[in-house]
Amino acid sequence: MTIEEVKGLLPHREPFLFIDGVTRLEENLIEAWRDVRQDEFYFQGHFPGNPVLPGVLQIEAIAQAGILLALARGGELKGRTTLFAGIERARFRRIVRPGERLTIFATILGQKAGVFRIEGSVKVGQELACEAVLLGALR
Repeated sequence: MTIEEVKGLLPHREPFLFIDGVTRLEENLIEAWRDVRQDEFYFQGHFPGNPVLPGVLQIEAIAQAGILLALARGGELKGRTTLFAGIERARFRRIVRPGERLTIFATILGQKAGVFRIEGSVKVGQELACEAVLLGALR
């Protein structure tokens, strides 16, 4: 899936779109990617001279991938607003720096009344950078 196809499903746009493309989309698994660029706005303050991708943006990338999976498999959901409903068991395992490629994985653990429970992770190469269980709502 290209960035334009991603934009056709997700309401997010730059500078808050954290999926550059999708490499695998199955019934209940999505594998997406994001290239972390040096000129990203948040590196100006996080941290000057020592740029680190904020962990919260890694969580956001997992959420976007999970909701993208939900939207891709349920066409009637397209066009709805996506919102965070919760973050569980978030763990950060590795620092992410500019120039690295994130591989973002998400699966849907369950859904009820438009709220999706999503399990996801972010890797750089084979190294785990972040993992979490999230709740995402479509309204």
